[in-house]
Amino acid sequence: MENKYSIVFIPNTTIINEVKKMKIQLSDKIGWFNSKNSTAHITICEFSSNEIDVIKNQISRITAAFSPFEVKLVDYDSYPNGAFFIKLSESSKDDLKKIMKNLTTTLIIKNMYKSTDPHLSIARKLDAEKLKIASILFQKTELMFLCDRVYLRKFNPEIKQFEIKDSFLFKSEKSNDNIQFNLF
Repeated sequence: MENKYSIVFIPNTTIINEVKKMKIQLSDKIGWFNSKNSTAHITICEFSSNEIDVIKNQISRITAAFSPFEVKLVDYDSYPNGAFFIKLSESSKDDLKKIMKNLTTTLIIKNMYKSTDPHLSIARKLDAEKLKIASILFQKTELMFLCDRVYLRKFNPEIKQFEIKDSFLFKSEKSNDNIQFNLF
């Protein structure tokens, strides 16, 4: 059986703790909800594999060329499927999408779920009434973090949560392709 993994952006500890408080505050009003116990993250992709060492090498090679940048979380919103989340500024969203697209199109992984709209989930699968409560409870935010790496997480079936297994730092390195191109 293949293991289930995800690649994500994870904000700083301050934002992680703030999101945790939001989830507790929301659960006090509406009870349990999907994502209640999930640590704050922005999903890039999910996949299953037994070839994780090969994939880790690919991620490391790809992310070495990325440069760190600031991500701004600016508002709350929801999707029709009942997800309630923190929205990113348009420029932060564009920056994250570039990295997400680069990773998901370059990685050689079968049956990958690719996220296409970066957001930081607070809750998932809320009905209309619970979404309304969440949107009244949380109306304005402005948070920032330095995005300087991506994380590889592995699903733990015992606790039914993903756990961080590795991180891949953005090193602002030129890729070998660019170096070779620049020589000629």
